[in-house]
Amino acid sequence: MFYGTLTQGPGNSTIDLRNSITFGRRNHEIFICIRFIKGTLSSERITQLLEAAAEQTFPGCETAGVPVADGGEGTIDAVISALNGTYRRLTVHGPLMEEAQSFYGEFEGDSAIIEMAAASGLPMVPADRRNPLNTTTYGTGELIKDALDRGYRKISIAIGGSATNDGGMGAMRALGVRFLDDQGNELEGRGRDLTRVADIDVSRIHPAVSQSRFTVMCDVTNPLTGPDGATYTFGKQKGGTPEILDVLEGGMIRYAALLKEKLGVDVDKIPGAGAAGGLGAAFCVFLKANLKSGIDTVLDLVHFDSLLEGVDLVITGEGRMDWQSAFGKVPSGIGKRCRERGIPVAAIVGGMGDKAETIFDYGIDSIITTINGAMDIEEALKRAEELYISAADRTFRMLKAGMSLGRK
Repeated sequence: MFYGTLTQGPGNSTIDLRNSITFGRRNHEIFICIRFIKGTLSSERITQLLEAAAEQTFPGCETAGVPVADGGEGTIDAVISALNGTYRRLTVHGPLMEEAQSFYGEFEGDSAIIEMAAASGLPMVPADRRNPLNTTTYGTGELIKDALDRGYRKISIAIGGSATNDGGMGAMRALGVRFLDDQGNELEGRGRDLTRVADIDVSRIHPAVSQSRFTVMCDVTNPLTGPDGATYTFGKQKGGTPEILDVLEGGMIRYAALLKEKLGVDVDKIPGAGAAGGLGAAFCVFLKANLKSGIDTVLDLVHFDSLLEGVDLVITGEGRMDWQSAFGKVPSGIGKRCRERGIPVAAIVGGMGDKAETIFDYGIDSIITTINGAMDIEEALKRAEELYISAADRTFRMLKAGMSLGRK
């Protein structure tokens, strides 16, 4: 995210972070919110390109930038960069209980941000070993435990990209919850244990859990069980065959019934309980977590609303704008908040797909593409920086023309 205030008066042209700059008799502030373009440009590089383009159109400008994310890849990086946080690196157990190097973010003294994919993500499992019967979220629980041990009491967790379908048992086991079979033996908390769990002991859960606030970045509403539940919706991409999925679904139904019997929570009535192979359910039941949109969580963490004070225009964007951009993505999240405040929003995007214009219903007023001619994806990626420079230049020139209209 790149932001600043834009103004032009007699004999000068300035972009100055959070300061009021005059254009004629009117002040104008522009707030530019850009996420990284996957596989091509980082948020930092985009900020540099925008700075250069702004300088060409408005010489002598001062600029600043902060990245944003929607709860997916790059979320920790965005928040840590925006809030001058730090990274905590540690060894945990991966999806197959192998030792793995992982990390999470620390910021503002009492807060941590975790991506479950950094400990239990699908890319961590070789393609030929992917089987949701064998994977566990234990490593994600270890990240949470470490954050609690270090005194963090406000913990945000992104749960996209999982390799698991264990109902969150692995993560909760790392936090002290014991899942027992009908003989009283403790289970590991892998997917296959869903069919064996007969009792739950929460007496040893980490003591700091009750003193902490957990926010889970979740943009799906799937229930825990059923045809639209965790197993049948997401299990195939994690290596589940039809036979494996049937076994897991039977276990998940058993697990849901046990949660209701022992803890009094009907998880199938919780939208999003099926996220990350049922990890959403475990977070709600054991951690009393709040499931919240990823982009809204990130915008709240970086204090986005307060940054909008006095802003006249917002510029945002992403790699490709299509109908999906309206659902939980950076442009729609920013657009909706700006619309509430009557602030117009323009988007710079790599390209436009099917029904991209849907985003106009979510607070985005204009779309500018970086692609400026016929080319294949390989050429577009190779020329990403050149194309972005051109789009940024056109954007600022358009803004200058609009500001000129404001003087008439």
